Amino acid sequence: MQILEEISAALQGGKSKTVAELVTKALGDGISAKEILERGLLSGMSVIGEKFKKNEVYVPEVMIAARAMNAGSELLKPALAGEGVESSGTVVLGTVKGDLHDIGKNLVRMMMEGKGLNVVDIGIDASAEKFIEHAKAENARVIACSALLTTTMSEMKHVVEAAKAAGIRDDVKIMVGGAPVTEQFCQSIGADLYAPDAASAADEAAKAF
Repeated sequence: MQILEEISAALQGGKSKTVAELVTKALGDGISAKEILERGLLSGMSVIGEKFKKNEVYVPEVMIAARAMNAGSELLKPALAGEGVESSGTVVLGTVKGDLHDIGKNLVRMMMEGKGLNVVDIGIDASAEKFIEHAKAENARVIACSALLTTTMSEMKHVVEAAKAAGIRDDVKIMVGGAPVTEQFCQSIGADLYAPDAASAADEAAKAF
C-alpha cells in the first residue's frame, strides 16, 4: 500500500508532521493500526537502524526519525489497544550506578522502540536493585545496562549477581554495552548479550523474544 510506503519515507526524512497526517489518513482509510505500525513506522525505523550501523546516517538523523516515529505511534496507541496488539516484549534499560551518561542509552531506547519493543527506561545512575525491581514489576525478558566509564563497568556484574539473588536469572537475558565494554567483558561477568552499537543492541534484544 502506497500510503504505508509514504509513512516509512516521511519517517526516514524526520518529517513528524507529515507522519502524523499520513497515519491519521491511513486510520481513516480503514487500514489496521498494526499494519500501519509494522509496514509504515517500524519498517522506516528499521531502514534508519541499518543506515546507522553502516555510518550512512548519524545520531542527529536517528533522533529526528525517532521523533517522527513517536508522533505516529502516539496516534496509533488507542487503536492498537483496541485491536489488542501488544508490544513484542519488555526491556528494562538504564545507565549503571555511578554513571551519568545518557546519550547512548537514549539512542538504544529509540532503536529498541523502533523494533516494536516496550522499553522501560530507568534513567542514569541506576543501582542493581533498581534494575531487578523494575524487571520483576514489568515481567521483562531483557535487562540492558549501559556504561561509558571503565570505573562503572563493574556495576554490571552487580546486576548479574542481583538477578541471581532475586531468583530471576534464568528468566532474563542481561545485555551490556557502552564505549569501554567488550564481548570479552560481557562473558567474564556472566552476562548474556553484548552489542557494539545501538542498532545492534536493538537487533539482539528483539531476538530474545
